[in-house]
Amino acid sequence: MITLQQLKKIIPCAGPKAGVFLVPMTEAMAEFGIDTSARQAAFLAQVAHESGSLRYVREIADGKAYERRADLGNTDPGDGPRFKGRGLIQITGRANYRACSRALYGDDRLLEKPELLEGVVQACRSAAWFWWSHGLNTIADVGDFRKITRVINGGFNAYGERLAYFKRAKDVLA
Repeated sequence: MITLQQLKKIIPCAGPKAGVFLVPMTEAMAEFGIDTSARQAAFLAQVAHESGSLRYVREIADGKAYERRADLGNTDPGDGPRFKGRGLIQITGRANYRACSRALYGDDRLLEKPELLEGVVQACRSAAWFWWSHGLNTIADVGDFRKITRVINGGFNAYGERLAYFKRAKDVLA
């Protein structure tokens, strides 16, 4: 799929993390059908932004902003911090952790140990699963990067940075 040299060109600030994430990321992309240059460019651009160039697999904020957010399934005290964003695309909220856990493992282990999504393989697989489960391959196929950003971010936070990664990824993968 993608090479280390390509990944380093797409995410130049990743440094040695590019080598750490390359194989698990390409395997996760293959597993979830992120298998065309259009899909890969859009996916890698979003991952690059959401993870701070592969530096973060856990949200920096404490998660208190998600407390009692029923739309995320956070109904128990402490759910906000417990189920704050993790993985390369930041799976957030009890409901999303449950859905991700059932999809990746067939059980609810991520509800018991949400920090599992901080592992390299799990961070990659959860991001690729999120992408696939939200129909983003189809949206990437028609080239609607703006819509992809809205699905992942809920808005257009740092859209310019995401778009710059996307343009670079398209050039590298062409």
